[in-house]
Formats: sequence, C-alpha cells, structure tokens
Amino acid sequence: MVSAELILADLVDESQSLDDLVAGLEQSGWALQTPAEGWTIAHQIGHLAWTDENSILAATDAEAFKAQAELAFTGGFTIDGVADEWARQPPAQLLARWRDGRRRLAEVLAAVPEGAKLPWYGPPMSATSMATARIMETWAHGQDVADALSVTRTPTDRLRHIAHLAVRTRGFAYSVHRLEPPTEEFRISLDSPGGDLWTWGPEDAAQSVRGSALDFCLLATQRRHRSDTDLQAVGEQAESWLGIIQAFAGPPGKGRLPGSLGAGGAA
Repeated sequence: MVSAELILADLVDESQSLDDLVAGLEQSGWALQTPAEGWTIAHQIGHLAWTDENSILAATDAEAFKAQAELAFTGGFTIDGVADEWARQPPAQLLARWRDGRRRLAEVLAAVPEGAKLPWYGPPMSATSMATARIMETWAHGQDVADALSVTRTPTDRLRHIAHLAVRTRGFAYSVHRLEPPTEEFRISLDSPGGDLWTWGPEDAAQSVRGSALDFCLLATQRRHRSDTDLQAVGEQAESWLGIIQAFAGPPGKGRLPGSLGAGGAA
C-alpha cells in the first residue's frame, strides 16, 4: 500500500509540473483553446483551483460542503459556469489563487485523521483517496494544457495512482452508464514509465487488459480515444469496459474524437 505521505508528495509534484507549463505564459497564452470544448488554459487552471478549494471545504466543514454539493445537484451551478467565472480572473491572480489553494489542501489532507471519510460529489472518500483523485484531475487537465501548448510531457510513475483509481472505479464506470458491472475480476497489466510491470487482478482471469500505463491513463481520463492507444483487451467484458472507462466522478464525459486530440468534455 502506498503511504499517505507519498501520495501527498506526488500531488505536490504533479501540481508543480503543470505550474511549470503555465507560469511563464503571456496573457494571450492563458486564452489558448484546449481540446476540451470551450475551455481555455485559464478555464483548466480555474477549474483545478475551484476544486481544490472545494476539497478543503469538504475536509474542514462537511456540512457547508454538503450544502454546496446539493446546490450543484439541483442545478444551482454548473462546472462550465464555474470555469467561465474563474477564467475571467487576471492570470496572475488566478495562478496565485491556485498555488495558495493547493498548498493549503496538502496541509489540510495531511491533518485528516486516519479512517475519516470526507463528503464528495460521489461517494465519501478518505483523505488519501481524495489526494489520489486530485493527482488524477491535475494530470488530466495538465494534459489538456500540454496539448494546447503542443508540449509532449514526459510520463512519470505518478501515473500509478491514476491507473489504480481507474481500476478501483470499474464498477462506477458501469453504474453511470446504467449497466450492471461484471462480478468477475479482471487482470490489468501495464508497462510503467520506469520500466516496471504494474498488475492488478489474478493472472488467470478470463478478462484482461494489456498496454502502456500512459495510454491506459489517457483513456481512463478520456484524453484520448481508444483507437489511439496501444491497449489490448481479451474478453468481451474487458473490451466493453475500455469503451466506458472513467477515473473521474460525475456523469460520463464526451471523450475525444479518434485520430486527433479532438473536442470533448472537460471532466
């Protein structure tokens, strides 16, 4: 099991990796469109900053967060609307707010008692799970920013957190599509950026997925179309899972178009 300290350290590092991409941008750079339809780089950073602040609220004032979540569930605000609002901030102000929020979030999550569950827009989660989710979302939105800037990022072994989250949320991916999840275990075998083989599930499973960790994470965060990955599925159920996989909470995203970065949701 990965320690909470390591996960939080990886969250800090993943955030800094994205910070390095945007810190030197001119104002025009913040207005660049990303592959997520209607979202600029400012939208991407604004969404991350807003979510960090909501994560802090979930960890420090559960009742206030639940009221905020109820507002979202009843249509009081939308993710696109929030992103529009945050993207209107001056870039320097937005960058400073994101930096401050993610610093405070790391401190807050480190102080959450072991075993405590934090409310969220999906099922309640531990502080460790919330940190893992923040790594996933930071990496995914960072991919949108990198694509907008035509930058190829060097993958790191922090991808293991995202891959693990995608494997653990297999049942959720089915449920949001109103499908009955398979009861049998799958074998997932992924080639890590560092050259190791990451595996989940029994070796003799009839359903299996094989490929690179990078492509698996790109697909699970819906930043690439399945046809643009190296992933190989054995078994009908494994194949169908790769068609609906998502590592993020909320409704199914639009994904990406095949053969290009394409337009898609900004989940």
